[in-house]
Amino acid sequence: MGLRLRGLGTIAGILLFCAALPGGAADPANGFEMERAAELNAELAAEARRLVGAGQGVQVETADGRVLVSEAGARAVHPASVSKLPTTLALLRLLGPDHRFETRFLAGGPLRAEVLAGPLVVQAAGDPYFVDENALLALRALRALGLRRIEGDLVVEGKLLFNWKADGLAPRLRRALEGGVAPAAWQAVRGRTGDSGAEPPRLAFARAAAPRGGSRAAGAEVLLLTHRSQPLLFMLKALNGYSNNIFAPFAEAAGGAAAIQDRIRQELPGEQRGELILGDGAGAHPANRMSPRATVAILRALDRELAGHELDLASVMPVAGIDEGTLRKRLAGPAGEGIVVAKTGTYGDYGACALAGALRTRESGLVYFAILNRGVPIEEARRRQDAFVRVLMKKLGALPWPYVRDDAPAFTRAEVAVADGVGPGQAPPAATTAATSHPGR
Repeated sequence: MGLRLRGLGTIAGILLFCAALPGGAADPANGFEMERAAELNAELAAEARRLVGAGQGVQVETADGRVLVSEAGARAVHPASVSKLPTTLALLRLLGPDHRFETRFLAGGPLRAEVLAGPLVVQAAGDPYFVDENALLALRALRALGLRRIEGDLVVEGKLLFNWKADGLAPRLRRALEGGVAPAAWQAVRGRTGDSGAEPPRLAFARAAAPRGGSRAAGAEVLLLTHRSQPLLFMLKALNGYSNNIFAPFAEAAGGAAAIQDRIRQELPGEQRGELILGDGAGAHPANRMSPRATVAILRALDRELAGHELDLASVMPVAGIDEGTLRKRLAGPAGEGIVVAKTGTYGDYGACALAGALRTRESGLVYFAILNRGVPIEEARRRQDAFVRVLMKKLGALPWPYVRDDAPAFTRAEVAVADGVGPGQAPPAATTAATSHPGR
């Protein structure tokens, strides 16, 4: 047939042979492209074994599903914080990128002049970004209503996360509402609001904080104001960048680890569904497992979900050399900054180190990759991962992502809305069933 099959695998050879059967002569240009692609795949596979290690997990695929490299691609290992990728997808799929978590502040008794004759009730819905600055925004709004003193305690209901923690929060939040915040937090808020006071505003509480229930008459709460978090999209971007394990309780917003596992398994090809196991949605649980090929499938599904909102992977994952966090100083430099979008994962106790993400390339369009090292010292694993990704960048002709970093402080995207009928010097309206309902019900 006159066709040179050097470097082609069996499948590629069969395809070329079939193209030359009666009914149409083989296209020499197409044959050359197939041969070139096969040679590139072989080169990349050899580089994966040389740089990452034989038997270490590597999967590289194009957006249309063409496999460029698969080294131990079906073996599920501990992915460390790459576990956050299925959680990210589940949260976006369930809530949408514009979702805001609400934290409500209610009066647990009559409000007369500057005094609340009862507890201040906080109904929370798991906002992972509720920190000192956000507490100050709510505090300013409460004081704008004329409130200065709480005759009862502070009562926390629901799932409150405060300053990246999930336990013992009522006393800590009370201290913040009493003005006990980090000076830098108040300086940041007053710099945006124009407040003139050098010291933060404060409320005075007559009694100790209570984690649940407190001392109030059931059904007596009246909504004063609602704090709405920054949109979910910005949270995911920052939390994936810093790889913060507040993702574990955050995952409860998507139904918890088991629900996320079941939901995301449905995104995977049937033979890959057992290659995703989540004990938690963040990466700390010893049972967590992901295979390189399942990780790439999750990246593809995440990209598809984002595209439906006219977004891309850089909207929820860090861009190397540009975004703060775990990729700030990796894969950077003149030839790397802004080229790689990826999620890191590190858990030394489990011998886990991972890097999963995507490249925009001239050679193959959008390319997804997952590198899951097992049993390799962390710094050595990172060196190997970066070396292989640089090979991908060079061989495939990587291009920069069209990305501009957003440096606006997170609290500036939050919103505080005062309840209807509540204003300076006014008593709140009479309690109603609607006002006492919990967030999300």
